[in-house]
Amino acid sequence: MAQTFLQIDAFTDRPFAGNPAAVFILETAKDDAWCQAVAREMALSETAFLVPEGEGHRLRWFTPEAEVDLCGHATLASAHALFESGAAPPDGILRFRTRSGELRARRLEDWIELDFPSTPPEACPLPEGLSAALGLEPSWTGKTPFDFFVEAASAAEILALKPDFGRIKALTGRGVIVTAASEDDAWDFISRFFAPAVGIDEDPVTGSAHCALGPFWKMKTGRSAFAAHQASARGGDLRVRVAGERCFLLGQAVTVFEGALRPAARE
Repeated sequence: MAQTFLQIDAFTDRPFAGNPAAVFILETAKDDAWCQAVAREMALSETAFLVPEGEGHRLRWFTPEAEVDLCGHATLASAHALFESGAAPPDGILRFRTRSGELRARRLEDWIELDFPSTPPEACPLPEGLSAALGLEPSWTGKTPFDFFVEAASAAEILALKPDFGRIKALTGRGVIVTAASEDDAWDFISRFFAPAVGIDEDPVTGSAHCALGPFWKMKTGRSAFAAHQASARGGDLRVRVAGERCFLLGQAVTVFEGALRPAARE
């Protein structure tokens, strides 16, 4: 049987926007080297691999350079693939077993809601040289379990950033989140995400970053629900709701194309 895959644009309602992810629904698990080689070949910010397991699926995410612990847009793309193909009932709850524990997804009309762990940033200074590499004088700095976190004084500063990716790569683990209050009434806050250390200079839309952005803006405003925009070249929109130790991300997704691996690439 041919090994097919889908390329899905996540956190958007139209093709060629949001964040593209490849989704492979496998019959049996593949080894790390094969998954990494496929992700490198796909050359997307993330490739997701799903394998049936119990009442749900084992889900893994790979950038072109490394496996990662948490990825929002490829989880959204995976849920979209299962719902769209009929592999999951439209009113069902999907369960994904991952390196970040069990994640869940469900459909809410034209949206998919992801149930993720909240990862609020804790205040701390940035590594020496990171502010200069970003080209930004921060208003607030911190660290999440995965990334450095920077608040800017204005959305205009976020939009104007032209980071030095080589210097950021040398100074960060996974990446750095930058955010500011939105100057557009359509959104409450905007953000950008840079992760050259794992092969992604700028991620188009980063669901996992919003597990830190939601709690941060809740701390700032006292609110628990937000409309968010990631201001990359492709751009993407999310709804974020913080509830205790969980962060609920709502997004839309569009399948752009499907393909199949030739026999020599399946092993």
